Parts: sequence; C-alpha cells; structure tokens
Amino acid sequence: MHPGTHLPDTADRLGESIFVKPLRVLFISPYLPSLIRVRPYNLIKALAQRGHQITLLALEPPGEDTGGLDSLRAWCRRVQTVPLPRWRTLWNGLRVLPGQTPFQAAYSWSPEMTALIRQTQAEETFDVVHVEHLRGAELSRAVNGVPTVFDSVDSITLLFERARHSGPTWRSRLLARLDLARTRRYEGRLLERYSRVLVTSPQDREALAELSTGQDVDGRLVVLPNGVDLDYFAPLDVSRDPATLVFSGKMSYHANVAAALDLATQVMPHVWRQLPDARLTIVGKDPTAELLALASDPRITVTGTVPDLRPYLARATVAVSPMRYGVGIQNKVLEAMAMATPVVSTPQAITALQAQPGRDLLVADTPQALAEAVVALLTDGTLRHRVGQAGRRYVETHHNWSVAAEKLEALYREVIAEARQTADSK
Repeated sequence: MHPGTHLPDTADRLGESIFVKPLRVLFISPYLPSLIRVRPYNLIKALAQRGHQITLLALEPPGEDTGGLDSLRAWCRRVQTVPLPRWRTLWNGLRVLPGQTPFQAAYSWSPEMTALIRQTQAEETFDVVHVEHLRGAELSRAVNGVPTVFDSVDSITLLFERARHSGPTWRSRLLARLDLARTRRYEGRLLERYSRVLVTSPQDREALAELSTGQDVDGRLVVLPNGVDLDYFAPLDVSRDPATLVFSGKMSYHANVAAALDLATQVMPHVWRQLPDARLTIVGKDPTAELLALASDPRITVTGTVPDLRPYLARATVAVSPMRYGVGIQNKVLEAMAMATPVVSTPQAITALQAQPGRDLLVADTPQALAEAVVALLTDGTLRHRVGQAGRRYVETHHNWSVAAEKLEALYREVIAEARQTADSK
C-alpha cells in the first residue's frame, strides 16, 4: 500500500479525506538507528519507502555505530545528530540518584537535544512525533502540541525483574534491583503522556498493561513486532564451515553475556564430548572481559565488532540462542532464520514468536538438551536443510518490515485524527 491509497478503516472512520497524504514525521532517538539498532533503522527505511517525510534527530552516545548514517540521510528529509559525551551520561545518573527518575530514562538527557527539538519544531510543522525507547522518554518533554507515539520497544520493568534473579554478574543484578521500583512507576505512567505506546511482543504489552492499571490500554498499548530486512538477511551462496556454531548480538548487554557464558561453559562441553572438533564463534560488539577470556580456548572465537554479520551467519552450521532471560523479540534468532541457518534456542528466546518448535527451529531448555539438538543438526544434513528452509519461510511470512510500517502508518493517522477531533470539540 502506498501514499494515496484509500484507508477505509482509518481515514473514513475518523472523518479524514478520502485520499491519504504523506506524513511529516519527527523521529526522536536516543541513539543512532543502524544495523545494530535494527528497529528504528528499518522502520525509518520502510516509512520512507511509503513516501513519508521524516526528520530524524538522534543522539550519538559514546562508541556508537555511525555506519548507518549515509543510508539514513538518503531516506530522511533531514538528519541531525547531537553528541552525548560520557561525562554527560555519568552526570545524568548522579543527578537523578536521589529522585524518582529511572537511570535508563535519565541516561540520555541532553540540553542540546532539547534545544534542537524545540528549534526544529519552530522551523517546521509536523503531523506526528515518534519517540524511541525509554532512554528517549525524557527528551520528549520538549515536544509541544504534536500527537506523539512512544516506542517502548520492551518493558524495561519486565527485563529488570528477570535480570535481578538471572543476571550474569552481581553488578547486573544489583543495577536491576536499584532501578526496578523507579522503572515500574515510570512505565506505569507512559499512557498518561503518549497517544500510543508500542512494544514488540504480547508479553511486554501484558507487563505494561499491568503497570497501567485503571487506564485505557485496549487501543493505546499496541504490539508492533520486529521484522527482518529480507533482502539484506538472505541466504548466501557460500559453503558452511563444518561443525561451527554462532551466537550473535551486542556483547555488552547483560542478557547476551549470560547466554554466551552459558553456551561456552555449560552447553559446549556436552557437544565436545561427541564432536571434539566443533567450534563456537561469538560475534558482536563490546564483549566483556569474561567473554574475551573464553577465547583462551582455541575452539572458541570472540570477534568483537564486525563490519557485516551476514558472513558469520552464512558460514555457520548452526546458530544457537540459549537465552537465560530477556524481553521482546530476539533479532538474532530472526536474522539467522532469514539466512536459512538452522537455529537452536531456549524457550525464553522465542516467547514472542509464532515459530513452531521442531519445524522452524529446535528448542530445548537444559544444557544437555541444547547440546543434543546442536549435535543432531551438526550430524544430519537433511535435518539442517529442512529446519533452515522452514526458518526462512517463517520470517518471510511473519516478520516483514513493510507490514510493520503499514501498521505504524495507520497508528500515526489514528492519533492525528484523534488530536484534530479533540481540538475541534473545544
């Protein structure tokens, strides 16, 4: 569906014009959308392909990946970034320590970005504002008079509730406990501030709905699943390395650290007893010291940042996602499936998916069972092919970014129409 297409379920119902015009969207992000920050990156791309005019204002935190900026500038009408220096993030944490604002919400506070948001609104007229993640929530206070959609992505309260028990280090468990109560209160008020709140999974929606007791959540708290760039993450015509496992993700994220450690220290010993030559590759930026230490075993490679994840997924025999805990949709699972790489995961990694275990991927919940599933795939080429092809078909059917963008556009038009109706009734 393209701009100019008739939308009877939104435009007609809400009294809009019969022809749908492109929207002017102000997109505010606390980080740079990229192939690592896949959700805002692909939503912007898909919205631009639908003809909408997007102005992106994004913070650039320390060590941020800038590789997607050229693409973003090609898709957006305007892109402006504001540095977020390390001293500012530390000061932001200290500033809210005695208060009620969560550290996650305070992390990205920037007077420079606040001024830029106000200046941009003074210079241009926008139909709708899109704010990304809890780290961007405080920045949205600078928005004035424009209906706003907030993409929570995940419930951080739910994440902290899980991390305080299952975090890989005492530090990750302590930080989760310190910020849990404040985050719970803050997320409970999101529907007071925004026209719509988006999440990636039904579980995250349920968590936020419970926090928002007594508020109208039915139409305003919306599940918008992640997609996969099916052209970018497509099977490659390369030979797969024998008996090679891959685990991917941002390796400073505590849930990924826990999963990688579990994979290397609890799952792989069972695999090696049957297949001594099996290898494990851990791919992703900013690996912790604990993960780097795993590379002392010659059978384990820890890459750190790589320019392109696809060759690692394409050459691996199996992708493994033994998530101990997590929230939202695991992009690492979808990306591997999109490249027809067979996946083995824990149940925690696929709670937000409609994938069928045993057909689209293999699922197990103990180190021994995970290892058995891995060995089955490593030793059975027919099984590998069948699971890999089924995984590709699954993401083609259920996780297309163009479908997500179509739904997001309809939500934009709903909040715009509601704001006009409210103004007309005054």
